[in-house]
Formats: sequence, structure tokens, C-alpha cells
Amino acid sequence: MADSPASLRRTILVWLVLATAAIGVLALLDTRVEALRTAREVSDRVLIGSAMAIAEGVSVDAEGGLAITIPFSALDMLSSTAQDQVFYRVDGPQGILTGYQDLATASVSAGAETALADATYRSLTIRTATLSRELTSGDGTLPFTVTVAETTRARDALARSILTRSALRIAGLIAGAALVAWTVATYALRPLDRLSRTIATRAPHDLTPIETSAPDELRPVVEALNGFLLRLSRAMAALQNFASNANHQIRTPLTVARTQIAVSGKSSASNALEKADSALIRIERVLEQLLLLARVEATGTRPALAEVDVAALARAVTADLMPLAVRLRQDLGYDGPQLATAQTEEVLLGELLRNLVGNALTHCPPDTMVTLHLADHGASGLELRIADTGPPLDAAALANLQARLRPGQEMRSGTRGLGLHIVAEIAQALGAGLAIDRGPLERGLVVRITLPLG
Repeated sequence: MADSPASLRRTILVWLVLATAAIGVLALLDTRVEALRTAREVSDRVLIGSAMAIAEGVSVDAEGGLAITIPFSALDMLSSTAQDQVFYRVDGPQGILTGYQDLATASVSAGAETALADATYRSLTIRTATLSRELTSGDGTLPFTVTVAETTRARDALARSILTRSALRIAGLIAGAALVAWTVATYALRPLDRLSRTIATRAPHDLTPIETSAPDELRPVVEALNGFLLRLSRAMAALQNFASNANHQIRTPLTVARTQIAVSGKSSASNALEKADSALIRIERVLEQLLLLARVEATGTRPALAEVDVAALARAVTADLMPLAVRLRQDLGYDGPQLATAQTEEVLLGELLRNLVGNALTHCPPDTMVTLHLADHGASGLELRIADTGPPLDAAALANLQARLRPGQEMRSGTRGLGLHIVAEIAQALGAGLAIDRGPLERGLVVRITLPLG
């Protein structure tokens, strides 16, 4: 089983979303790097500012040594909602002056004042800032360093916050792009939908060129379709012309032949001439049926319907076939109201009834009763029934007849069953229901034709 073609609108949407998602992933990776760098720079500025504040509290005492006072603001600026831990130490010329003795200091390079480093302290990841300063006393200069360290919870939280906001923005961008893509695809495919509706609502016999506004990408399709319709219209015109010519060219010699046979009927070969006349009548009947079937199938649609007195038509068909019933020793009759109208096509319905009644008369044995019933069911429409009292049919024969009465079935080879095939095609053209079943008491057959009111 072949795979069903993908929706063009869905294909555009999927590829655009995938492309936007790939760009979004790359943007997130870049944002992550920038978020970590930004969070580190912010944390480093705070660390250096805290170290400078502590350094401002270092002074020279009366004995020429270093004295230190830790200002509260120096450590308070490091407090954060992430509850980071803060460590510090101050070192003078003789060693540590105050703070955490086991806290490692960062190496300050020559010519630089500060140094920054990542480290681990007491199993905690920290960021360390070391500030190198010196004070002047009467004994010379006194160098000292201030080291401040802080755990990285706040820095990581800031990076995650930046990354999360970026991810939400990118997700919104993808959703917006999907919405825009769906809207644009729907708008762009409107001409295609309009063309589809135009083709779908056309009558089957309408082969005129399609007139619709189409974008440049769709115009070759419309032009190719119009070209196909033009070729098909020419082929149909040629077929109808052939049918008309065949009708004239074949029926005229048949009529002449029957006339000559009738003139020669008084000769000694009258019996043979009667048989030849009967054969010509059958040929003419088959030709009429073939031409009628060609007209019905060529239109491919319901004919123009009009108000028809179905009761009068049924009585006329019964009267027309009465000589055939008398010749075949059949009992033919009509049962129904004097007036019953419906919206239908008189010629086609008459041909349908003639085929069904003629089949019943031809295929039933002598002394069979064939009745054309008409019933008016009000809102349900009219029902025509051709019932006979012939011998019962077996299941296989009944199924064969039911198959022949289904519209759309292929016509069997030869002329046998041609009338039933025509009946099925006419019923479909008229929008009439058609069914066949056994008659009452399992004898004979009943063919039902249902004509809708509208």
C-alpha cells in the first residue's frame, strides 16, 4: 500500500519548527556561555569591591605595625538570596593578621593589584579575589594582601536565571514562528483550496476551461488542467458526433431494408422474410439501447428534471407493450392511481419502464401475470413496481440479476443483459432507487423503482 502524500501545510510547519529549534539550541549554547561569563564578571566585581572595603580598614598603629578593622559593609555586600558562604583573610609582612588561616590566596602577578581564581575550600566551590596593597610608615612601606572568597551559588543561580529566561524567549519565538508559518501557509494555499473546490463542484459534463486567479507557482497546473479539459472536450464532441452519425447511417438502411421486406412480404418466401424482419427489429432495438446508453453515460450527470405525470406514463408504457404481451400470451396490466406526479425526465423514465416490463414479458413463460404497480407514498416519493408471477429463481440467478442492476458495473459481453445495464444507468442519472427481489410466496420477481419528490 502506497504511503499517503504528506500535507504541504504540515511539511512547511514541521521544517520551519525544526529549523527554528536548531537555531534556538545554538542560541541557547551561546547564551549559556555568555550567562556564565556575565555572572562571573558580576561576582568578581563584588568580590574585588569587598576586598577594597576591607583594605580601607587597614592602618598603621602607634608601634609601626598594621592594625585592621573589618567594616560590616565589606562582608554585607556579599550576602545574597542564594545564601553563599563568605571567607576572608588579611596577610601582613609577618603573616596572617586575621581571617581563615587555611584559605588559600590567589597569586598576584607583578605589576598587578588584584588576582582572581576558582578554587575548592572545605569541599565547596569558591571564587577567590586577592587584593595587594601597601602602607607607608616611619620605618618604610608595609605590604599586605586582602583575600575574599565566596561560594558560587549566587553566580550559578544568576547564570541559570539568564539561561531560563532566554530559553523561554526562544520557546515563545518557536511557537510564534509556528503560528506565523501555519497562518502564512494557510493563506498561501488558499488559491489551491479554491481551485480544488472549483473542480469538485463542477458538473461532470462541464469541460469548459477553469477561470480562477492563481499565483505564478500554480498557474502551470491550471494551464495543464485546462489543456487536458480541452483535449477531453474535443474527444467527447467527436464521440457524440460519431454516435449521431452512427444513428443516422445505421438506422436509415435498417428502415429501408424493413420497408423492402414489407413490400416483398406477399411472395412465396414470406416466412423467411418475416424472420429477417424480426431480426432487423431486434438489431434496431439493440442499436437504440446502445445509443441511449451512450447518451446517458456521456452526460455523466442528472438530466434536467421536470414535473411528469408518472401515472400517465406508466399507463402509456403498458399500452405500448400490450401487443407484445398478447403475442407472447402474457397477462399485462397496470395498477395505480389516475394521477401521480414527480420531478423526473419523461423519456428516460419511459425507457427504464419499457426495458423492465419488456424483460418480464420476454423471459417469463406463457400465461404469466405481469403488473406495473404505482404507489404514492407522500413525502417518501413514488414507488413503481414491476411484478410477475413467473417461476421462482434460485439464489445464484437472483444474485446475478441484482449485480446487473447495480450502477457502475461493467456491461457484460454481448447483448444479453444490456437492458438491465441501461436500467441501472438511467436510475442513477434520475437519482432513483432501484432494487430487485423475489415476489410474494417466493414466486417471480419484483423490481422496485423509487422516485424522490424533489
